[in-house]
Amino acid sequence: MSTQPPIEPSLVLPAPAAAPVPPHARDLIGRLDLFGDDFIGDPYPWLDQLRAQAPVHYDSRTGLWLVSRHSDVRRVLLDTADFRPDNAQNAVTALPVPVLRVLARAGFQLPPALANNGSAGHAGLRRVVSRFFNASRVTAAVPVIERTADELLGAVRAQIDTEGACDLFTSFAQVLPCRVLMELLDIEDIDAATLISWSDASLELFWGRPSLRRQLHLAELVGAFYQWLSTTVRSGGAAPGSLIGALTRHRLPDGEPLDPGTAGAICFFLLIAGQATTGQLIATVLRRALSEPGLWPRLAHEEDLAEAWVEEVLRRESPVTTWRRVTSRPVELAGVSLPAGAQLLLMLMGSGSDPDVFPEPQQMCPHRKNKRHHLAFGAGRHRCPGASLARTEAAVAVRSAARALPFAQSAHEQAQSPMLGLLSFRAPLRVAVRDSRLP
Repeated sequence: MSTQPPIEPSLVLPAPAAAPVPPHARDLIGRLDLFGDDFIGDPYPWLDQLRAQAPVHYDSRTGLWLVSRHSDVRRVLLDTADFRPDNAQNAVTALPVPVLRVLARAGFQLPPALANNGSAGHAGLRRVVSRFFNASRVTAAVPVIERTADELLGAVRAQIDTEGACDLFTSFAQVLPCRVLMELLDIEDIDAATLISWSDASLELFWGRPSLRRQLHLAELVGAFYQWLSTTVRSGGAAPGSLIGALTRHRLPDGEPLDPGTAGAICFFLLIAGQATTGQLIATVLRRALSEPGLWPRLAHEEDLAEAWVEEVLRRESPVTTWRRVTSRPVELAGVSLPAGAQLLLMLMGSGSDPDVFPEPQQMCPHRKNKRHHLAFGAGRHRCPGASLARTEAAVAVRSAARALPFAQSAHEQAQSPMLGLLSFRAPLRVAVRDSRLP
């Protein structure tokens, strides 16, 4: 039973009518395919059944142990001795020799840096990175976010005025965090479209299930991304106050300078997390806001509603859906004995709908009292250092969009929206809106 107080009815948005349970859903666990269209389109029935019936479940398709209860996911994230992060950035689909050759020609390597670093050097590296995403810097970045949002939404409004419709993902949600991050990190020698394409390719190559032909194409893009990063890190021309400048001056616990490969790996991870996953969050926030009756006009003017809405979307539909860990020794989790070396997949999105933590989890309740108890950004020493910036960008984005486009309404049903469906990332690839003033 839940130990949380009941939700106040005035704070709950109307819930959609419950759909009848289809016959094929009666034994969902046995039919689970983490890359299947059914799961990507609506993962909640599977997540609910896993949490209730098999909270630690071995998935034979991927070789991963799926951990779905909030308490178990949190335990794994906090216990970095028994559950190490070493596999966090390993390719989900094995990279064959031809693909590895493409990456090798680019000098590609991902040594332990942040997300996959369980060594003693992690804390120091995290401190360097965290300084660039602390509260004061995020506050200082708000004018940049607002200005960039207004510029992009001006073009969006012009397109809607001309054509009557627009896709807010490609024109706004995807571009906003990329342009903001480039300005905050003083990146001027590439354009936003290139960085977006490189980041998307990296996510698909390492977290997707692409064919060999597709892998080869993606590897070329990832290699170009890494070569640009390596040149930037090794050039020695980074400003002293920049992130790259701080990394080049950093010293490891043994006093040695940080090697360029590790600095490149840190930047590789941050540039993807800082714009691709934030863009996915903004797209999800916009899509869900447009689908909730009466919410869109309130977001434009009601104080703190945008921030509260972002938090509730993070709880229920985080774009970072899962994360990986590996056991360092035999350990028991939720009554299941796991051997050393067991590959775990933490169902972050599923944990946000755990009824033992969040009463009536299917309800979107922006002012839920414990809304920040979700694990969308992880927990403990590996918690996402850019969480505050991501939250702020998403809140500014949805508030700015509601103000600039008061006439916008969703142009299609959520079920018709194409979705990004990687192992750890799920988000709409299209947020189509139309002018509600038109017939």
